Amino acid sequence: MRVTRIDDLSDPRLTDYTQLTDVALRRVREPEEGLYLAESPKVIERALGAGHRPRSVLLLEEWIARVEPLLAAFPDVDVFVGETDQLAELTGFHLHRGALASMHRPAPRDPEALLRQSQRVVVLEDLADHTNVGAIFRSVAALGADAVLLTPACADPLYRRAVRVSMGAVLQVPWARLPDWREAGPMIRGAGYELTAFALRDDAEDLATYVDVLPDRLALMFGTEGAGLTHRALAAATRSVVIPMEHGVDSLNVSTAAALALWAVRTADARDRADAGARRGDGA
Repeated sequence: MRVTRIDDLSDPRLTDYTQLTDVALRRVREPEEGLYLAESPKVIERALGAGHRPRSVLLLEEWIARVEPLLAAFPDVDVFVGETDQLAELTGFHLHRGALASMHRPAPRDPEALLRQSQRVVVLEDLADHTNVGAIFRSVAALGADAVLLTPACADPLYRRAVRVSMGAVLQVPWARLPDWREAGPMIRGAGYELTAFALRDDAEDLATYVDVLPDRLALMFGTEGAGLTHRALAAATRSVVIPMEHGVDSLNVSTAAALALWAVRTADARDRADAGARRGDGA
C-alpha cells in the first residue's frame, strides 16, 4: 500500500471522503460513481473478503499496523493518514473507528438468479431509513435467511450508515434490486415462493400460527416505517401475517418486526428438520 500523510485537504484524491454528512448528495454520488464507504477495520476486512476492491483508505496513524495486512494484495492502493481534527474536517464526523475505505461498488445482482439460489428471502419495500436497512441485513445474516430483495425506492444497503449498523452484513448477504411490482410480484411467485406480507390487515394470520406449516420457498415482505406496504405490494402477496401486540401498541419498528419474523421462521425450520430426522430414524 502507498502511504501518504495528508497536508492538503483539497487534494483531489480525497474527494471520495468529502461532504459525507449530506445524505442527498451521497445517495446520488455513490451509485453514480460506483463507490461505497466501509467504516472500521472489521468492515473493511469483510468487504475485502467479499471480493470487493478498494479505491483508497483514510485512517489515523495508530491504525496503520491493523490495516496494512488487509491490503497486502493491493500494493497500489493509496492510504491517506491524517490527524483526528484533519479527518473530522474532511469527512464531517469524528472517525471513531479509526479507518474509512472507499470501495468499488460491486456489479448489481440479478434478482431472478438470486431467487433461484435461495429458499428464505426478505423483501423490503421503500424503506427510507438506512439504519433500519442495516439492522435488517444483520438479522438476515444472524438468523440464517438467504438473501434480501429491495424495491427500486428502498434505501441503499451500501450507504455508510447501513454498512456500519449491519456490522458489514450487507457485504455478506446477497441482495438485488427488484423491478416494479407489475414484474416483481409474478417474478417472486413464479420462482415458487409464498410471498408473505407483514401488515395490519383483518385477514392477517398470527405469526405463531403461520409458522406451524411453512412452504419450501418463503419471501417475507416488510414495508416502509410509516405507511407500511403499498397497495400494489399487498396485491402481490400470497398471504398476510401480523405480530400480535399488547397494551395498545399497534406496531413494532420494522427492523424489530423483521428480526422476530426471521427468528420464528428459523425456529420452525429447525423443528421441521428435527422432526424429519426423527421420522427417518424411526424408519431405520
